[in-house]
Amino acid sequence: MSINTERDIQANLQIGPTDHGMVRLFIEADGVEIPMDFEPEEAEEIADEIRAAAEAARAVQA
Repeated sequence: MSINTERDIQANLQIGPTDHGMVRLFIEADGVEIPMDFEPEEAEEIADEIRAAAEAARAVQA
């Protein structure tokens, strides 16, 4: 499986701060819950990667 492999799975994604000063990505799908906690600096790096991927996706669409 790669990033380009399509799947017919629905999931919910929640993003927010925790009461411990972390940033949590919470993924829920088909009865599975995955909490992923990141230091604020790590979360900023992930946000940068998401922005870069969005720019690359726009370039493919053009």
